[in-house]
Amino acid sequence: MAYDETGTDSVAVVAVEGLTAAQVAERVAAGKTNDVPDRASRSVRDIVRANVFTRINAILGVLLIIVLASGSIIDGMFGLLIIANSGIGIIQEVRAKRTLDKLAIVSQTKPVVRRDGAAVAMAPREVVLDDIIELGAGDQIVVDGVVVEAMSLDIDESLLTGEADPVHKDAGQQVLSGSFVASGSGCYRATKVGSDAYAAKLADEASKFTLVHSELRSGIDKILKFITYLMIPAGLLIIYNQLFSSGESIRPALSGMVAALVPMVPEGLVLMTSIAFAVGVVRLGQRQCLVQELPAIEGLARVDVVCADKTGTLTENGMRLSELRCADTADTEPSRAALAAMAASDPRPNASVLAIKEAFPDDPGWGDATAEAPFSSAEKWSGQSYGTHGNWVLGAPDVLLDPGSDMARQAEEVGSSGLRVLLLGSCDVPVDHPAAPGAITPRALVILEQRVRPDARGTLEYFASQNVTVKVISGDNAVSVGAVAGSLGLPGGDRPVDARELPDDRDALAETLETSTTFGRVRPDQKREMVGALQSRGHTVAMTGDGVNDVLALKDADIGVSMGSGSPATRAVAQIVLLDNKFATLPYVVGEGRRVIGNIERVSNLFLTKTVYSVLLAFLIGITGVLSQIFHFEPVPYPFLPRHVTIAAWFTIGIPAFILSLAPNNERARSGFVPRVMRLAVPSGVIIGVTTFISYLLVYAGPDQTETQKIQAGTSALITLIMIALWVLAVVARPYVWWKLVLIFGSVAGYLILFALPFTREFFKLDPTDVGATTSALVCGLVGVVLVEIGWWVTGRLHGEHRRLFAVPEDLPGVH
Repeated sequence: MAYDETGTDSVAVVAVEGLTAAQVAERVAAGKTNDVPDRASRSVRDIVRANVFTRINAILGVLLIIVLASGSIIDGMFGLLIIANSGIGIIQEVRAKRTLDKLAIVSQTKPVVRRDGAAVAMAPREVVLDDIIELGAGDQIVVDGVVVEAMSLDIDESLLTGEADPVHKDAGQQVLSGSFVASGSGCYRATKVGSDAYAAKLADEASKFTLVHSELRSGIDKILKFITYLMIPAGLLIIYNQLFSSGESIRPALSGMVAALVPMVPEGLVLMTSIAFAVGVVRLGQRQCLVQELPAIEGLARVDVVCADKTGTLTENGMRLSELRCADTADTEPSRAALAAMAASDPRPNASVLAIKEAFPDDPGWGDATAEAPFSSAEKWSGQSYGTHGNWVLGAPDVLLDPGSDMARQAEEVGSSGLRVLLLGSCDVPVDHPAAPGAITPRALVILEQRVRPDARGTLEYFASQNVTVKVISGDNAVSVGAVAGSLGLPGGDRPVDARELPDDRDALAETLETSTTFGRVRPDQKREMVGALQSRGHTVAMTGDGVNDVLALKDADIGVSMGSGSPATRAVAQIVLLDNKFATLPYVVGEGRRVIGNIERVSNLFLTKTVYSVLLAFLIGITGVLSQIFHFEPVPYPFLPRHVTIAAWFTIGIPAFILSLAPNNERARSGFVPRVMRLAVPSGVIIGVTTFISYLLVYAGPDQTETQKIQAGTSALITLIMIALWVLAVVARPYVWWKLVLIFGSVAGYLILFALPFTREFFKLDPTDVGATTSALVCGLVGVVLVEIGWWVTGRLHGEHRRLFAVPEDLPGVH
């Protein structure tokens, strides 16, 4: 069938049964498909570019060119770090990308499209121009279109416009991709697909690979920028000292400058951070947890308040009818018939309606509803009118009934036991009347049984043990919510708060939230306000949810967590999606985040200690050269060759840091990453730099020293540096477990082999045979070890780090 240039098919507009297979094939052939890149996935090209063209690789690349130009290929071994930095990062991120892509397909929004008169759920990329797409509450609009059918259809465009109030849509009005259905139902015809759709025209980075704030990444970026600035004066001082003060030729002068600058660069720190994040995402992916933004696992580890919905989070989604309690025996049959009719005519039943449909499967034959009011989270009721069979509403008893009535008291009593209670009533006006629901005659209480998740108690106990407060926020009856929370042992669960009584003032609301944990009858806008109030008190808030009414709160929370079975809208705005719908997966996410943060902090101490002593040593040598010109004494050349600084990092930083970055770590995440790392790394780095410089001076034989004496002096300084650096590793590795002790003693053994074997001594230009020089180096090393221990002890005492550094390791409660 032909269609014009605008993509408008006159037959398709009126044929609400949808396109035929031939029409679909015609549009696919013409390229009128919704083939757009997936969200949350970078291309391999982007990953390669991001890992190759980095600040660290640029610095090391320039230094490598300088060394190779001087003719010393062996001294350019640090260039392998460029390959390692890029290669391992690329491999890990590509693996993470593949895992994310597979999981994203599982959790993908699948619109219901009418084809050949049948409704079929399909992937968004299979939608073509002029497709008729059905809509129900919570459905995300995947392409732009025009409404064809509408039944009380309200569209939430807050993801596009920031406007929280839903917009009512009638037939003929436009809907935009990226919005979702707040209430009602209908269908629309696709008018713009693929890159022409509104959502696809939004900023590419925001829609495809956005990142939540990462204190680790921003902190490391600050450190790298500062180091880059330090390298300029340090390099100038070293080259001045080597060329002019010491009078060396250009090749050894450049070699000394490179040897001084290379260890200043914490080259492995960025690599370890990337690997830790990537491995964390893959591990969580194996637990059916989709991390849509990589640093989200870090963010959740810093959370101190978790706001959890009751339904679908603490309780299972499925329900069953426990009892139908009629107001009068004469109401029994009409009530059963009304419930059956309402369930049969609901095109997209929720969990409550499904339970009713299961209990009353026989349609009474009332025909199609003459009027319909879809359920609204704000109104708390839905209804259908059936002409001569009356107008029927189903909703919250405490909203539809007089609180003093006998039926309301019964509902309160039943709800206090944890059961879910709905009121079935008849009203005097059609449900789509402006005055609806009008005067209500209660007919029956529909009592539904919710099953508490078997793992909910353990999850709440885990959060309590980690000093993370859980707030249960639900749209259900407050007493019912309190009964569920109380049965799970949640502190304050037996004192639920009705959200209709909450203050509007943010400060007063925040005060109530600080003292209470369980809230019922919470409107969607109140959930959002509650998240904001908690944040105003300095809390880092995670919000979990699965319904449309949770979207606004999920957006505003520091970390949004959606259930995989939740509405497409909640999955679209959440940073973390629990595909297995298990609230109990969250402790694993928190544990993984804490592993990443704690381990990166540990290895940061190692890398930045090296940076500090390298900078200090370079400045000491450089300043000595300047002073030698002023006061006319012999300058001191840089003690190390580039190959020396390479092997110095092998067993004190490189291999241990890699192992520590992937090790179990259950320390609670805290803010202040950069100052905490620097106040531990700076004293250690200063001690190593000064002690190594003194060790070198003690054995330095002057400018006329032989080549052998030069190598022995450099070896002595290297022994002192390695001894103290190994002790820093031993301190950072605390608290000890067997594998950490193996790591430390293995590192010591590695250096003993390097210094003992004739081949490695020759290759790396090491000579520890001078007993006096080696003894001097060992003494300086022991002094440095004692000073490091004292420095870390004092720093820990002053800043409250002592218990963390010397604690006995514990398992994460509830996580095995």
